[in-house]
Amino acid sequence: MKLIVLHDYFESLEGGGRLSSLLAQGLSADLGYGFARAGHPFLEERGKEKGERGSVQGERRKGATEEMNFSESSPLFPAQHDLRAYSAIPLWRQFKLARAFAQRTAFLNHYDTVIYSGFYTPLAVRHHQQGRNILYCHTPPRFIYDQRDFYLKRLPWFLRPALQAFIHYLQPRYEDAIAQMDLLIANSENVRQRIQHYLSKDAVIVYPPCDTARFVWQGQGNYYLSMGRLDPLKRVDLIIQAFLKMPQKRLIVASGGEELQRLQRLANNAPHIRFTNWLDDTQLAALVGNAIATLYLPKDEDFGMSPLESMAAGKPVIGVAEGGLLETVIAEKTGILLEPPLSTAAICEAVEMMTPRRALMMRRDCEMQAQRFRVEVFLEQMRQHNCKK
Repeated sequence: MKLIVLHDYFESLEGGGRLSSLLAQGLSADLGYGFARAGHPFLEERGKEKGERGSVQGERRKGATEEMNFSESSPLFPAQHDLRAYSAIPLWRQFKLARAFAQRTAFLNHYDTVIYSGFYTPLAVRHHQQGRNILYCHTPPRFIYDQRDFYLKRLPWFLRPALQAFIHYLQPRYEDAIAQMDLLIANSENVRQRIQHYLSKDAVIVYPPCDTARFVWQGQGNYYLSMGRLDPLKRVDLIIQAFLKMPQKRLIVASGGEELQRLQRLANNAPHIRFTNWLDDTQLAALVGNAIATLYLPKDEDFGMSPLESMAAGKPVIGVAEGGLLETVIAEKTGILLEPPLSTAAICEAVEMMTPRRALMMRRDCEMQAQRFRVEVFLEQMRQHNCKK
């Protein structure tokens, strides 16, 4: 059986791209995508990984054209399909990706099974009517459904009609594509419920894989760690505000994002708060492996890979009792879950409670919990759902 995995694009080192790369490798499948930045580590052999854990804005692959390209075989994948649909212009990028998958994926006729990952790849299903179509859903597009108002308000007023027009274009095409899928797989119970609510479809659950070989215990330093991407929905500002009230506690913010400068101004050069911006995989694993504990407080997270990476390294999580964290962090056993709405006082109290000694006592339970999400478990469950050659 000939199999291909499709993913929207490979630019930053985000979880959906990592999952798609691991899935294609594990199933010996081909890989297709809208575009990829040059030298992306998910598309290269492990020994050649050089990318940063973050996006390189405005970087375009040399020689990119409007035409679909069938690349040379890669050591990681039998073959790659690159649609080369890159654009640095917001909204136009999304429209260009959607159009590319809808119009330039006739090569799918050569495959028995297609696994789709992302918001825009499902539009390619129109080119694969004779085989099996499986969607691995990280979440229905939140800018269409539950967070439409949030995304509209973030834009300048003169760009809001453009987003509304794109939603008007994408939503019916996305929902029509979902209706043609033979199987929907959700990455969590949280996302399964969103699929049921917004799309009126049933889905099975296969949790994403955690690289338990990379995130391991390395020791215990004198700092707490935040890994959440720096955007408003991750609520890293609340973490910084809490640590400003605890000058005796060190915080390392090991990520980047659009709010980096605002959050740096908020920290006001406090000597006990350090920003690293995006790190490569080795640097990040070292910081996680030597932390006391991690903090991860996103708003209604789809699933949340950072808590799993923390627990794989034996580090408990100070999280929020909502979204995907309810399915991964065991309260009082592998971390502390704060009830929403969040407050800086509650975060301070949780950090004070998560002493180095208490964190050490949680180490074994954290490591055991992370083992439930090993890459091997993920691949076996995907194979059981007929995602195999």
